[in-house]
Amino acid sequence: MDRLNRTWPQTFVLTGFGAPGPVRPLAFLATLGVYVLTLASNSFIIVLVQADAGLSTPMYFFLGVLSFLEVWYVSATVPTLLLTWLRGRPPIPVAGCFLQLYAVHSLGMTECSLLAVMALDRHLAICRPLHYPALMSRKAQLGLAGAAWVAGFSAALVPAGLTAALPFCRKQVAHYFCDLAPLMRLACVDTAWHARVHGAVIGMINTCNFVLILGLYGGVLRAVLKLPSAASRAKAFSTCTSHVTVVALFFGSAFVVYVGLPGSQAEGTDKCIALVYTLLTPFLNPIIYTLRNKEVKRAVRRVIQQIRAILKGP
Repeated sequence: MDRLNRTWPQTFVLTGFGAPGPVRPLAFLATLGVYVLTLASNSFIIVLVQADAGLSTPMYFFLGVLSFLEVWYVSATVPTLLLTWLRGRPPIPVAGCFLQLYAVHSLGMTECSLLAVMALDRHLAICRPLHYPALMSRKAQLGLAGAAWVAGFSAALVPAGLTAALPFCRKQVAHYFCDLAPLMRLACVDTAWHARVHGAVIGMINTCNFVLILGLYGGVLRAVLKLPSAASRAKAFSTCTSHVTVVALFFGSAFVVYVGLPGSQAEGTDKCIALVYTLLTPFLNPIIYTLRNKEVKRAVRRVIQQIRAILKGP
């Protein structure tokens, strides 16, 4: 291949979705609306958990950490999606592209680990209720949350670093953000080895956390079925259903996109599925966790009463 064609481009071009012109303004407004609501709802949960003493439990601490992560996660991809709706095929600097690649995967793998930590919290709360306060102390909460972040940001160095080292012959990224599969399609060399390494790293993180979650909830199921009354079983299950729903949404879409990477799906399928874990899941998380949560509703009323009292003054 011509040596000139093997040099790095100065910019990549994000092709986004091939929607017709009249649809783009509507898609932009819809995406912007979901983005703003996602930022607002997740930020609201963060503030609520910090402001209300009734939510000072490990479950809500981890929910606050998840909401904080979602604010950054959705902000790593949606701005470039909005640009593709506005400008068609916007350029993105090479350095910015690889930074986005690293941010998306580090935050995504952090979320995988954090969801496993949240499953561990529910397992200890239901299966070992007498030891739960000691096992899930504030120090343990901070350690588990910190470990999830360190694991995610460390593991993402491998796929992001290997991809950034590739020589590229083309610059049109068939996606609305810089992701592994569409970037590797632009390489001048065979990327089969890179794909195996990426699959091993991402697959190991996803699979280990998913298997851990299944094992923990298997223990929860056994413990709940032993409870004497239907009311107590329903109450125990209600604390887990929200988390199970989020796990199914996030891991299901992530497995479809990254297992068998690259080339296992028709080009364009991956960016459609990516909308689930980069936009839909962060948008739905606050709704799923709060819609039927009586503790959160009571906390909202308490905070509103406090705000009204402050506004009325002495």
